[in-house]
Amino acid sequence: MAIPDFQSFLLPVLKIAGDNQEHTKQALLSRIAKELDLSADDLEIKLPSGKQSTFNNRVSWAKTFLKQAGLLEYPHRGAFKITARGQSVLAENPLALDVKYLKRFSEFVAFQSGGQKDKITSETVGEVSDTPDELMAVGYKQMREALAIDLLDRIKSVSPSRFEELVVELLVKMGYGGTQEDAGARVTGKSGDGGIDGIINEDRLGLDVIYIQAKRWEADVGRPEIQKFVGALAGHKANKGVFITSSGFTKGATDYASQVNHRVVLIDGPMLAELMMDHDLGVSTKDVYTVKRLDTDYFEED
Repeated sequence: MAIPDFQSFLLPVLKIAGDNQEHTKQALLSRIAKELDLSADDLEIKLPSGKQSTFNNRVSWAKTFLKQAGLLEYPHRGAFKITARGQSVLAENPLALDVKYLKRFSEFVAFQSGGQKDKITSETVGEVSDTPDELMAVGYKQMREALAIDLLDRIKSVSPSRFEELVVELLVKMGYGGTQEDAGARVTGKSGDGGIDGIINEDRLGLDVIYIQAKRWEADVGRPEIQKFVGALAGHKANKGVFITSSGFTKGATDYASQVNHRVVLIDGPMLAELMMDHDLGVSTKDVYTVKRLDTDYFEED
């Protein structure tokens, strides 16, 4: 049989999660395949890229869309469960769920627009009127947004010491200090080390250094923490520092950082995830699509 489109999986996935238990993706795939009576040949059908099962891909996107709408949550790595909002939707006893239904939730609209509300409205995203270029761009933004959310969830699950190491690894990936071996990069590994968690050369010659503070927090970092960091920089006679957190910064913290004489760069969780994706840290390439255009110069005649 033909594999249903991903929207057709939205309600079945939510109903399976409706028992309030945690479920794994593999168990979900097996259960839906059995309910639809899909054959082994059906499950072997691949996407045009040839690298992933169409069935697997569509069920996964249904799960992702439900999460972005706040109907599912990921309590820990590899598991998902229904939320109170998801139970409320099931209580309405809908005959089906689709993207139009999910647009009633502001989180989903923001996700689907890819942060480009001025250019792509929630009414036009994914509609037939979109050009292939627009559809590809929106699809890329959605996949990147979903990856950023999963990446940040994983970052928040590592130990504080591993988070500090990750931050230094990222700065090396970004070109500070050259390579990991000659960067002068290190994690101090000392509690109470003047508010400094790591040190890295700004360049391969070590002409200047950058001091690092890394906070794997859930709550936003406030002004007092930034003040302590600036004080630590002064104590080390340093002028430059990077404060990186897995959460965010309060307005008081950002305002203070912009006013001090020291050069202090603040990187919050979403920006951290973006930088890790841009510099291939903690992620791997799944597919590469090459988009070509007509070379009009080729057809010019003298």
